[in-house]
Amino acid sequence: MNVNEVMQELEALGKERTKKIYISNGAHEPLFGVATGAMKPMAKQIKKNQPLAEQLYATGNYDAMYFAGVIADPKVMTHADFDRWMDAAYFYMVSDYIVAVTLAETDIAQEVADTWIASREELRMSGGWSCYCWLLGSRKDTEFEESKLRQMLEQVEQTIHSAPERAKIAMNLFIYTVAMSYVPLHELAVETAKRVGPLEVGLDKPKSKQISASDNIQKALDRNQLGFKRKYVRC
Repeated sequence: MNVNEVMQELEALGKERTKKIYISNGAHEPLFGVATGAMKPMAKQIKKNQPLAEQLYATGNYDAMYFAGVIADPKVMTHADFDRWMDAAYFYMVSDYIVAVTLAETDIAQEVADTWIASREELRMSGGWSCYCWLLGSRKDTEFEESKLRQMLEQVEQTIHSAPERAKIAMNLFIYTVAMSYVPLHELAVETAKRVGPLEVGLDKPKSKQISASDNIQKALDRNQLGFKRKYVRC
């Protein structure tokens, strides 16, 4: 399939209700409103196709950008390629669920994520912390340096309250993910979550809300999910 054929198929799969949900989360035109599950048959047909993924991502259409992440070949993408994709990420569902997810399947994931976390740019920070969540939730504990993750937890504790909102949400998720998916630092992450406390987000909306890593950790422990690892990062 070429880019025009894929775009036609995506448009046919679009639903107005799904489109409204995406827009409520920050997406903007152009988009069709395609449920991610509806893309699977086409993804199985195309498999990995980096040139096509690049064409789709460049359209700026949210559904096409998401599908680009599904069919991308992360192993051939460079640090510069991921920076370019992040440059085009205009809201968190692109930075955290497309770019960061694709990055998490590479050998350069931590290297790239570290630069994004240090960037002081909201969506890059959010994508960087989110990438670590995808990594920790899918890779063996032995693939990580305990001392580095310990330092990252300390960094979160010291900076989360002054971080940009999307970065704050991703950092909160990082505490939770370390607690549940990286067993060697479970206790430290639990204590970090308690010291951080609940966070208020959505202050720019009619009604803000509180998020709490501690509460979510306890709920996951109640479901016996300590040590959780997913088989796949991308759908």
